[in-house]
Amino acid sequence: MQQTALTRDAGIDVPIICGAMYPCSNPELVGAVSAAGALGVYQPISLTFVHGHDYREGVRLMLRLSGGRPIGMNALIEQSAKSYHERMVRWVDIALEEGVRFFVTSLGNPRWVCDRVHAAGGIVYHDVTESKWAEKGADAGCDGLIGVNARAGGHAGAISIEALYDTLAPFGLPVVCAGGVGDGEDFARALSLGYAGVQMGTRFIATPECSAHARYKEAIVSATEGDIVLTERLTGVPVAVINTPYIQRIGLKAGPLARLMLRGRRTKKWMRTLYALRSILSLKRANSRGDAERDYWQAGRSVASIHSVEPVADIIARFVRAANPALIADAS
Repeated sequence: MQQTALTRDAGIDVPIICGAMYPCSNPELVGAVSAAGALGVYQPISLTFVHGHDYREGVRLMLRLSGGRPIGMNALIEQSAKSYHERMVRWVDIALEEGVRFFVTSLGNPRWVCDRVHAAGGIVYHDVTESKWAEKGADAGCDGLIGVNARAGGHAGAISIEALYDTLAPFGLPVVCAGGVGDGEDFARALSLGYAGVQMGTRFIATPECSAHARYKEAIVSATEGDIVLTERLTGVPVAVINTPYIQRIGLKAGPLARLMLRGRRTKKWMRTLYALRSILSLKRANSRGDAERDYWQAGRSVASIHSVEPVADIIARFVRAANPALIADAS
């Protein structure tokens, strides 16, 4: 494929990122995506807490599974407990020691990550949903932006694919499209709009390499766009999920007490910590039991174009064939 800024920055052949997913980013999935010429990105808590790997050995395992091709790390940098921040700093440092050079930052000021990674010759892309977060990322020294649009799974944005690109392009950084990409035509369209690549999560869950429960994968394959809903009952902010019986039972709107606490300057931090702990535990259980009556499954509107569980290499090869090189913008 014709190179884009993402392929150059990440040292990959195909401008596709497998977005870091808790709990779905198991080493076999991350390694398979990178081995196929794209970029698998891992999530440290998923690697250690869900999949039970020693952190350093887990990174080494993914690099072996990738055949020595690049992998990336997702650093969640939201202000939280001092112990968590210290652990994230250590995770970043170990990744750099093991040769990881591409980092995706989320939920905070990425300056400290940029300083550490740039000193080692690496690259940092920052997750954003609108211009104010892009400005903070650019000011902190990020090398690129991952534009999370309204069609994404999990914590989705509120802006369309087209409008978000127009919003982020003026910053002069490469922009990756995150959300709504489920088939080769979606991929080609995102590149034709000017995006330097795409980030996919939902599409890569429905693969043999992903360790998610088979019923989760089946739900993605059978879901339509209308089956994706936004609920505030999980983290306090809208999360895109499949409308399972569990979601139907708990509802879509946060309760009045939760809304009140999330508005308070001090109580907001407590509520987010509580939500995060609950989410970590419930998603780990969901990954193993696959019970639509008791679990929630994150997914984006790209389910509309996902019709089967397919190997990672087949998906990436099909996307490459669908992307007419003449339409690919060299987003430099």
